Amino acid sequence: MAKVLVAGAGTMGTGIARVVAQHRHDVTIMDSSAEQASKSMAAIREQFDKLVDQGKLGEMEKAQLVSGIRAVSHWPEEPFDIMIEAVAENMEVKQQVFRQMEALSTVQTVLASNTSSLGISQIASSVQCPDQVIGIHFFNPPGVMNLVEIVKGIHTRSDIVETSKQFVLSIGKKPVEVKEAPGFVVNRMLVPMLNEAIFVYMEGVASAEDIDEAMRLGANHPMGPLALADLIGLDVVLHVMETLYREFADSKYRPAPLLKRMVRGGMLGRKSKMGFYSYQ
Repeated sequence: MAKVLVAGAGTMGTGIARVVAQHRHDVTIMDSSAEQASKSMAAIREQFDKLVDQGKLGEMEKAQLVSGIRAVSHWPEEPFDIMIEAVAENMEVKQQVFRQMEALSTVQTVLASNTSSLGISQIASSVQCPDQVIGIHFFNPPGVMNLVEIVKGIHTRSDIVETSKQFVLSIGKKPVEVKEAPGFVVNRMLVPMLNEAIFVYMEGVASAEDIDEAMRLGANHPMGPLALADLIGLDVVLHVMETLYREFADSKYRPAPLLKRMVRGGMLGRKSKMGFYSYQ
């Protein structure tokens, strides 16, 4: 059983913490906002209640799982086995969080980032122990998606990689080791496809509904690209595209102008209740 800290109580941090707790690891959720930390804890309890209602979890088991979770708005003082950063996709913010996590680490602690596209080695450059830094990239929603990308930075030790893989397996997920590269594997291929679907919609080739229907029925995708972009978050899609465009300097990665306008206008998809579809 690992002692785990999740830094960031947003959608991803909350989802990661719930999955980790559900597999019997002790979890601390840390967020600088006490209100957000409290909301995260409430959301996890609500998900456990749903599992009880569905007959997938007993009341006593639920109580045991909840007792293994705490939500705080300050950095604890004790060390952890694994610390996972799940804050905004901003390099300076992430580096600041990693300096805080380093203060709670031992030489064996895994210092992990859930970044979807930022460089692990650049994140690691902010700490004194870059060999302990690794990417453990979950996909949204963490409770449903089985894949986790294990991203090794230029300095990451092999034992940190192996510990990360074993941890991911212990929470019922499938780890895939990838080399550090912009977008890693999934987002490198997936997000440009979503961006192209936005271009198709922007050019008036088809309606949002018909674009999604075409990919569901024509490519056997479980969800259309525009609906998926809404689920991921249009701000996240834009960030990944901007990272790919900046890193490769290739015009094929340029973000669709409509995507940029929508994000600037606060249309972020499900999280803002408005994107290519309305979620009011």
